[in-house]
Amino acid sequence: MKVILIDDDKKAIELLAERLREYSDIEIIGTATKASTGLKMVNERHPDVLFLDVEMPDMSGLDFLEQIDCDNGECDVVMCTAYDDYMLPSFRGNAFDFLLKPVDPKELDIVIQRLTVNKEKKRRLQQTAGDNVRKQDEEHFLFYTNAIDFRLVRIKDIGLFQYNHDLRSWEVVVAGRETPIKLKRSITNDTILNLDHNFVQINQKYIINVRYLFEVKDNFCLFYPPFEDIDYVKVGRFFRKRFIERFNRL
Repeated sequence: MKVILIDDDKKAIELLAERLREYSDIEIIGTATKASTGLKMVNERHPDVLFLDVEMPDMSGLDFLEQIDCDNGECDVVMCTAYDDYMLPSFRGNAFDFLLKPVDPKELDIVIQRLTVNKEKKRRLQQTAGDNVRKQDEEHFLFYTNAIDFRLVRIKDIGLFQYNHDLRSWEVVVAGRETPIKLKRSITNDTILNLDHNFVQINQKYIINVRYLFEVKDNFCLFYPPFEDIDYVKVGRFFRKRFIERFNRL
């Protein structure tokens, strides 16, 4: 599991990092002593797990939680604090677990076990989700919109996929429809990207069909008809380099 530690107390980071290195499946990919730096790091590196301090000078951990999308980023957040008063607000903010400082090794072990089980559960869910979006043939996809209803959509009619933060699920924008088709919550960005090589993620919220992309101007995507009215899709800095590397540059 890839892990990021954010705490304004450098010593606390060092102690937690030392204990985490005892677990063979833990890889620490970043640390930060400022919430603003940590927020940027999380958005760029997409960790599996985030250990987050609650009380920080520039931003509280609870406010930090509101600015990241753990459902879409697949990131589990473990809140760390010396005050148990923050436990309930943390869980209401969709934290995965809670650790009191100083961190008890036994409690940390329990949290790591829970994280490991949850990661395996996500893997199985994602595998199952792949069955919920089935490729009917080389020209169509069958999208399950709930347990029994589905819609058959031609690949050439798909303009993009967008993540709806309010509904916490992906939607697909289809030619000829005024509103997007809401997909099941179990569908992840990886599920979508594996459907067709022309589906490319250009920021955390959007996956486009590059068949319709003709220009990126001022970092915004412009599309061929019938998606010429879409002018709000911005290329994220983290995704830009990987996107450009797909093509021959002249």
